[in-house]
Amino acid sequence: MAPPGGSAVLILTALLSAAAAPHKPTALPSPANTTVPWPLGMWHFVAGAAQLPQHLLDLLLIDHGHLHVQPGGGQELLITQHVAVGDRCLSNNSTSIHLGANGTALLRHAQTQHILGTATKLGSEDTLLIQHHVQREETYSALYLYARNRTVSSEQQDELGRRAERLGLSRGAAVYAPWRKELCQPGEKERAEERKNGGARGAAPPSVPTGSPRQ
Repeated sequence: MAPPGGSAVLILTALLSAAAAPHKPTALPSPANTTVPWPLGMWHFVAGAAQLPQHLLDLLLIDHGHLHVQPGGGQELLITQHVAVGDRCLSNNSTSIHLGANGTALLRHAQTQHILGTATKLGSEDTLLIQHHVQREETYSALYLYARNRTVSSEQQDELGRRAERLGLSRGAAVYAPWRKELCQPGEKERAEERKNGGARGAAPPSVPTGSPRQ
């Protein structure tokens, strides 16, 4: 079900929509035991960059969004994502994170377990960078940057620009969310988890709203 604006509904498109075209990228780290589930909590969408024009359009239409990451079973962390596109708040919970070695994690489709990309820190544990891969006629990649408090340092912005360049994009290709509205508010459960975990380090995971508007 797509809202006006075509592909806009695929917020952070690749993340959850990859179920339609799963692709297993190479050179991804293998899951490993870890005692510190650093991705847990609330993450606010900051910016994104994409090789595929359709994904770039999605990024331009996003006003704001957040992820809520919570414990699953074993090494799996469950993701719920909310994204505001136009006057709609879209939600999705079809992805999960599997903790990997050296602070890296694999992004998987929650049901098929296909590998969709990786999730890493960008300079500190207060940032979450998702690199997503999607297969069309060829493989396309996209970057999605989240932060605990909706802001990142100039150094982290520069690093995001460098990562974009590695994808063949310009250093200024990243699209930053304007956060003009507050359509997608964390639920009471998410807010309670955020308070329990010390405020900004509270609650949010990486998924992509490809479904119906949030009620």
